Amino acid sequence: MIRNRNAIRLLCLLCLLVHPAINANLEAQTIIGQRNDSVSHPLICHQLGFDIRPGYIVSTHSFLQGDNAQQKKIDQSLSFHFKYAFRFSKESNLGRLFPHTYQGIGISYHTFFSPAELGNPVSVYAFQGSRIAQLSPRLSFDYEWNFGASFGWKKYDELSNPQNVLIGSKINAYINLGFLLNWQVHKYWKLAAGVDLTHFSNGNTHYPNGGLNVIGGRIGIVRTLGVDEGPGPITPGRLFIKPHVSYDLVIYGATRKRGLIGDDVSSMIPGSFGVAGINFAPMYNFNNYFRAGLSADAQYDESANLKEYRVGEYYSGDLKFHRPPFREQFSVGLSLRAELVMPVFSINVGVGRNLIYSGDDTKGFYQVLALKTYVTRHLFLHVGYQLSKFKDPNNLMLGLGYRFHDKR
Repeated sequence: MIRNRNAIRLLCLLCLLVHPAINANLEAQTIIGQRNDSVSHPLICHQLGFDIRPGYIVSTHSFLQGDNAQQKKIDQSLSFHFKYAFRFSKESNLGRLFPHTYQGIGISYHTFFSPAELGNPVSVYAFQGSRIAQLSPRLSFDYEWNFGASFGWKKYDELSNPQNVLIGSKINAYINLGFLLNWQVHKYWKLAAGVDLTHFSNGNTHYPNGGLNVIGGRIGIVRTLGVDEGPGPITPGRLFIKPHVSYDLVIYGATRKRGLIGDDVSSMIPGSFGVAGINFAPMYNFNNYFRAGLSADAQYDESANLKEYRVGEYYSGDLKFHRPPFREQFSVGLSLRAELVMPVFSINVGVGRNLIYSGDDTKGFYQVLALKTYVTRHLFLHVGYQLSKFKDPNNLMLGLGYRFHDKR
């Protein structure tokens, strides 16, 4: 059963990673049908990149401070990244809406100089970047995010790896945000350098889930293939959307682990618990890049409020529970949502509070971070994560969404 669940999660991540190329082809076909002069202009610009990223591991636990098999600090990391990206041509509709945006797929190798206890994982990820400010004709200030899965970790094991209480699974999410300076040294070549933040964790699907955080730098080179991307004004006129209201409906599910603290004893509940939810969000589209609104959020969590229904004591090796009533595992809340809109992807963040609930576990505020990947103009994949009360990891949100009344 556990293997099947891992396979489902991996399949969702792979769908997220391979989709951009498929979506690009569909979009190109749509634009070709719309524009008579498309034959004379390439609709997709391709580029290859290579990054080196040294980093400092944030010390969040005694394991990193020296309470490990090596008896020394684990505070350094190094990764190597090879990336393929595409951007929509300045002649295309999406290129005129988002003239500086690129997206693609990357693969990276990471080392934390502790292979016996942490491993040397390999990450496969989707990424996207765009311009924040143009500093000079050849220099720009940009951002880039990476999101995917990392494989090959040495996870916690009571016998063979007992001190590694940070990593509880062989496959973990990889999340990265970077800010960089891009220098156009030649019409086909760019140099990039900057700083970034990286987080690895398993989304509370396995225990332990302490995660690993890295603050680092990066330096890289990008080669544009076959298209002159040198500095200069965008010749076709920019396109701008008309402000309007659209409506997002999202249905999601996931599994999670659950721990309890009681009688001064911390215990893990055996097995995994199911989570399912639905969000409905009217969103006002302010411009090409930004939409915001309110979301009505309903969620059922099979692990919620188990504490009062335990059978036996916390120190028992075989924790068992009666099933709580449905009303104590179901909640309805309202959240404020903001979304960065780009081609292929959108990044959604939200802060909300449950209004209909019963029990301590569903009381209070929750926070949401989600990545939406467009399968069609209206249908999108939804990969998100929810926190509780601004500090406690809650659950993944893997699902599908549909956008109504989209006038983009």
